[in-house]
Amino acid sequence: MPGGRLTPEERRLIATWLKDDLGYAEIARRLGRPTSTISREVARNSGHSGYRADEASRVTGERARRRKPLSRVAPTIANGYGRDPEAVRAFETGFAEMLVATGLPRMVSRVLACLAVSDNGIHTAAELAQRLQVSPASISNAVGYLETQAMLKRERDGRRERYVVDEEMPQRVWAESVRSNQEWVKIARRGAEVLGTSTPAGARMDDLARFHARINEIMLDDRVAVFVADALTMLAALLHAGRTLDLGALSAALGWPAERVLDAVQVVVEHPHVAGPVTVAVEDGTYRAVPLTDRLTPAQLAALGPECA
Repeated sequence: MPGGRLTPEERRLIATWLKDDLGYAEIARRLGRPTSTISREVARNSGHSGYRADEASRVTGERARRRKPLSRVAPTIANGYGRDPEAVRAFETGFAEMLVATGLPRMVSRVLACLAVSDNGIHTAAELAQRLQVSPASISNAVGYLETQAMLKRERDGRRERYVVDEEMPQRVWAESVRSNQEWVKIARRGAEVLGTSTPAGARMDDLARFHARINEIMLDDRVAVFVADALTMLAALLHAGRTLDLGALSAALGWPAERVLDAVQVVVEHPHVAGPVTVAVEDGTYRAVPLTDRLTPAQLAALGPECA
C-alpha cells in the first residue's frame, strides 16, 4: 500500500519492468505507489549491475536492523516545584486539544502548549523535538506558523535559536488580531463598493465589513466592551416603546441611573455599527430609535415612502 515498505514481490516487478525500459512513473502507476518511492528505491539499491530485487531486499533489511528504534515515551521534564509530572503532561495534552478545537493545526497546538506550560516559556527546536517526539522539520513548520500569528518570538542564544512565549504574548496576539480585522474591514468595504450594496453579493460584503468593524470597535475601546450590552438593551427599549423618550423616562423604564443610560447612548452614537441597522436619534434631550438607511438605495428609500426619502 502507498506509504508502506516495498515487498519482495514488488521489488521483483520493479527489476523486471526496468529491464523492459518502463519509466519510474509507469512503474509507480502499476504498483499504486508514489513515483518518488520508486525513484528512491532504485537510487538506493542500484550497483554496477543495475537494480537487483534480492539484493535490494537484503540491504533494506540490514538497514532496518541497524536503526535504533525511537522511544515512543516522551522524556519526563524535571521541575523544582514538586509538581506531578503526569498531571502536568495530562494538562498539556488537554491544553493542546483545546487549541486544536479552536482551529489551530495539531502540531502547532502541541508546540504552543509545550512552551506555555514550561516555567520560563523557552525551548530550543531540539528540546521541543525531544519533548514531543517529533522531527525537527515538524517543529520548524509549527514555529513558523506561530511566529506569523505573533504567538511566539525567536531569540538567539549563541549559535542556538530559542523560541519564547513570554508575558507580552497576549498583547502581541491582540495587536495582530486588530490588524487582521482591519484588513477584513478594508477588503469587505471595497467589495461592497465594487459589487453594490443593493445586490446580494454586495450586501454580503457589507455585512462582513460591519461585523469586523464591530469587533474592532470593541477591541479598541474598553468602554464599548463594557457598555455594548447596555447599548443594545437601550435600543430595544426604544424600539419597543415606539416613541420618543426623555432621559428620565428611559432611565425609569430600564431601572438604570441616568449616567448608565448616557453611556449606552454615547456608545451607539460614536459606534453606529454596534447595533447594525439601528441607531439612536438625540433631539433636545430626548431619544428615539431610528433605522440606519445607508444600505438602501435612493430608489428603495423612495419606494418605502416619502418619510424615508
